[in-house]
Amino acid sequence: MERVRRAAHAGSWYTNNARKLEEELDGWLGAAGLTKSPDVRAVIAPHAGYSYSGCCAAYAFGSIDPTNISRVFLLGPSHHYYTPKCALTRATVYCTPIGDLPVDQEVIEELSATGQFEYMDLSVDEAEHSMEMHLPYLSKVFQGHTVKVVPILVGALSSQNEAMYGQLLSKYVDDPTNFFSVSSDFCHWGSRFSYTYYDKKHGAIHKSIEALDRMGMEIIETGDPDAFKAYLREYENTICGRHPISVFLHMLKHCSTKIKIGFVRYEQSSQCKSMRDSSVSYASAAAKVDASGEEEKKN
Repeated sequence: MERVRRAAHAGSWYTNNARKLEEELDGWLGAAGLTKSPDVRAVIAPHAGYSYSGCCAAYAFGSIDPTNISRVFLLGPSHHYYTPKCALTRATVYCTPIGDLPVDQEVIEELSATGQFEYMDLSVDEAEHSMEMHLPYLSKVFQGHTVKVVPILVGALSSQNEAMYGQLLSKYVDDPTNFFSVSSDFCHWGSRFSYTYYDKKHGAIHKSIEALDRMGMEIIETGDPDAFKAYLREYENTICGRHPISVFLHMLKHCSTKIKIGFVRYEQSSQCKSMRDSSVSYASAAAKVDASGEEEKKN
């Protein structure tokens, strides 16, 4: 029986007009002007409304070569629903205004059989925007190619559970037909987010926010989940996808393919200059097979 997850945020967070959406995505991808690479095995990309982060996200999705990929794992944080675990979808298809993406039921069942996952109701699935905001880009990039999705809602995980899920999912990284789309925005700054960290040595508030975000991005690039955890503990940066990113770092640590994360784009929704201001930061990264590392592993 087909269970459809509607494009619940189309018409508000992004246009539900297929032609207009195609044009916007084409425009952003064209402006990013990236070369598609089969070495890109994963991306970290934002999930805000497209008027805010659509341009930044193109710098992640524009590097994907769809030729050999048959499955995309989506790792997105849970904004409205509390769970200390990861949750799987009950849907069989994820809709977008520009083409639908079938869910890989086989892999969902395989993951469920581990006993470590719960299922989310369709209402929870549709209310969550973190994975949906990646879908139109994936639908666009994989046009003309057969691809299935494996959506995983990442809850408020303990450090132990981040490591456990990372280890459990790491085997899928070693299959080059699998791809991973990790969803996260970066700093949510301002009193409305209850976060107003400001290091005056950087000058304007927006410069302090950028320095804080870039410190986190550089730590993520090292691939060290413990260093990322220490950074979050020290600065409490409001990176909403911290749990999906941590799970992904543990996946890379435990898989046998050497993969290196590199950030390629950073933007802010606005430039904060006074304590009354607020902003959200967006960063896009591509994770590539590290050929030099692969040689080392062979030796």
